[in-house]
Amino acid sequence: MKSYSFPQGEMPAVGLGTWKMEDGAATPAVTKAIELGYRYFDCAPIYMNEPEIGEAFGPVFGPAFAGGHDRADFWITSKLWCNRHRPDLVEGALKQTLSDLKLDYLDLFMIHWPVVFRHDVHRPESGQDFISLEDQPLVDTWAAMEDCVTAGLCRNLGVCNFSIANMQQILDSCKIKPSANQVECHPFLNQRVLIDFCKANDIHLIAYSPLGSGDRPERMRAEADPNLFEDELLKDLASQNNVTVGELLLAWAVCRGTVAIPKSTNPTRLAQNLAAGQLQLSETDMAAIESLETQYRFVHGKFWEHPGGPYTADAIWGEEGKL
Repeated sequence: MKSYSFPQGEMPAVGLGTWKMEDGAATPAVTKAIELGYRYFDCAPIYMNEPEIGEAFGPVFGPAFAGGHDRADFWITSKLWCNRHRPDLVEGALKQTLSDLKLDYLDLFMIHWPVVFRHDVHRPESGQDFISLEDQPLVDTWAAMEDCVTAGLCRNLGVCNFSIANMQQILDSCKIKPSANQVECHPFLNQRVLIDFCKANDIHLIAYSPLGSGDRPERMRAEADPNLFEDELLKDLASQNNVTVGELLLAWAVCRGTVAIPKSTNPTRLAQNLAAGQLQLSETDMAAIESLETQYRFVHGKFWEHPGGPYTADAIWGEEGKL
């Protein structure tokens, strides 16, 4: 499997996303994924399943590697939720994640969104539940995360859903550079401008929802949402390459130098998704897929817009997020 070098460690080009693994699905899915050869797992406290994932990790990374696996061969990430940006809350949030996942350290610890809530708010219901980035600057949160690296709780740092402007804030003041930016990325939103910025700054781009997140929550849906699996060009190219549309999408993501973290709990699709990282596409096919760009976001960010609140989707995504 192709991988990418970080200051500390190697990230596989295809991992398993765990968002939307609900109702007890995470433990068997992660256990099966490890059996199939997955070595990269993307987690977050807000997914509400880190204890279940820990039930899968515990037997694998138990005393003397009783599960037959060395922790150093795995790449495990998690994130800081929006109500824990306050610097004095960062280390405690990470320690809780480590306890839930039954780990001693994370390979990558990321800011989940450039959005801040009050520490007593889990999901905001009004504009008063938010704190502006002027009152809680991203750079202060980042400095607290750097302390977590010094303490040995995590090895690399990154961000999620960050625009170029927000990334530049971190780059201008950090001691430890962001190693990755995890954003929605697929042929309808190819993130070319952001990818070019990341490459220029030695930052890896991790593509979430690389298959279009067809099972995303209702609050993220619109009546006219397009469907990657129904696109005629993608169906034709998949047929020509003797693969499924899903495999084509993941091959495209890896061939263009990004990392893909599709989610599945189905053993057959888990195996197909992992194997897709080995597929090669022609330059003609790559260019054809790239031409599908419409800047369409499935995870649109409008759920952060509340009357009287400080956040808008347009401001979160920045200039590169506009047509």
